[in-house]
Amino acid sequence: MTETAPKAPSRRIVVLDANALMMPFQFGLNLDLEIGRLVPGCEIVVPSSVVDELKAVLEKTKDPHARSALSLAPKYRCINVEGSGDEAVLELARRLGASVVTNDRGLRARAQAAGLDVIGLRGRNHLEIL
Repeated sequence: MTETAPKAPSRRIVVLDANALMMPFQFGLNLDLEIGRLVPGCEIVVPSSVVDELKAVLEKTKDPHARSALSLAPKYRCINVEGSGDEAVLELARRLGASVVTNDRGLRARAQAAGLDVIGLRGRNHLEIL
């Protein structure tokens, strides 16, 4: 029996969560290249709550990956959202009909349960549609 490759998400907007913004620095992943390979021509957006979360992590832990992720975030359109955490990411993705990029298992499961396309880390240097 042969397996069929997952279809490319039909949504043309991709929402990043905090750990997605840290992937390039944790794993050496080229985020733009990988997302573009999976969802050509998409717009990548970041919820304002993700920027707030990264600032809080940096303030609390001085994590260099959080610092780097904060420097990467302005490259993408930041959309103001209410709320915080995974719920704000999910609400924005629902509202925009967007895919979610995350390496967070809990968020991944909730996004899939909500019928959203999810893109996650495969191995240590590639993304895949889950």
